[in-house]
Amino acid sequence: MDLDVGTLQGMAAALGVGLLVGVERERRREEDGHVVAGVRTFALIGLAGAVAERVGGIGIAVGGAFVVLAALASYRSSQGRDPGLTTETAMLVVFLLGVLAMRELALAAGLGVAVAVLLAAKARAHHFVRKVLTSQELHDALLLAAAATVVLPLLPDHPIDPWRVLNPRKLWLLAVIVMAISAVGHVAKRAYGARNGLLLAGFAGGFASSTATIASMGARARRDPALAMACAGGGVISNVSTVVQLGVVVGLLSPPLLAHLWPALLVSGMAVVGFALVAARAARSVPADLEAPEGRAFEPRQALLFVAILSVVMVAAAAAQAWLGHAGLDATLALSGLVDAHAAAASAAQLVVAGRVAPQAALTGIALAFATNSATKLGVAWASGGRAYALRLLPGVVAMLVAFVLALWLL
Repeated sequence: MDLDVGTLQGMAAALGVGLLVGVERERRREEDGHVVAGVRTFALIGLAGAVAERVGGIGIAVGGAFVVLAALASYRSSQGRDPGLTTETAMLVVFLLGVLAMRELALAAGLGVAVAVLLAAKARAHHFVRKVLTSQELHDALLLAAAATVVLPLLPDHPIDPWRVLNPRKLWLLAVIVMAISAVGHVAKRAYGARNGLLLAGFAGGFASSTATIASMGARARRDPALAMACAGGGVISNVSTVVQLGVVVGLLSPPLLAHLWPALLVSGMAVVGFALVAARAARSVPADLEAPEGRAFEPRQALLFVAILSVVMVAAAAAQAWLGHAGLDATLALSGLVDAHAAAASAAQLVVAGRVAPQAALTGIALAFATNSATKLGVAWASGGRAYALRLLPGVVAMLVAFVLALWLL
């Protein structure tokens, strides 16, 4: 049996994984006083997995059986003090990672680090699950997981309409992305709260809905005019989500179109951030009663509505392009931007993928949709926060739009 460099590296990785997990368990033993396996035991278990892999199937079977029996004996001796199975399960995982290290070194090392981090995060994980995570949020997390892992693979991955623009799997994937982005924004609010600044609240809320965030900031500005500039900063920075989601949607559906669009997205995003930073000083002092609310991590109906709007806009855009040419396409995308700029961008991207329009031709329609969507947000701002709030919001939105158009034209 030749001993090459790869074998030595695998054994070293197996030993390292065992040591890493063993150090964490050793510290846990000092804190809790009842963890039976420490740094030496886990190091030997990891090394045993590597040696067993070199011996072959019989070695893996014998080594695995020994580790399982040792884990059972450990559990029986300590179940009165610690009814959990964490250490015993970790023993088996380290053995298997030792075996894996001889075949997939990088994967085994990465998983070993992840196991150690998971074990070390016991207190934080328990606190999060028991004290922070609500039943509704757990339900939403399971719903999102089911949407991504159960429903998505079952959908057909081919166009089903005469214009070949409606792909059920891609449409559902977009719905999953919308729900996931909303969940990230909700977690950010729960973790930091609005006390840390209206900018942070606006930035996080924008990933759930930029228009809704502008409306809520407007309502706050109407209640407390002294915070109008700070609220305007939070409302403007929520448009970062519009820029990011446009990039995600277009990149997912048509990477060639994103190659033409990303400079405009980058420049407009920088303009938004620049205006928001001007308002940062006013956003530092936030009243104590402005806290991030508990509630749903995302609204499935909003995601489904997004997909429904997207489907209608896609079909309308494809039909308009077929009947009226590029002029009809631009008009359709501009009108759809009044409702959702992402749906318009996705429609243009899907048409590019289907070969119905060139990437350059789709940029005009996206710019029009971006402009009409910005007009919708200013209208919402006026309705929710009044004239003073809308005027404070206006420079940031106009700067974003001008930067977007100029970047498309010059770059």
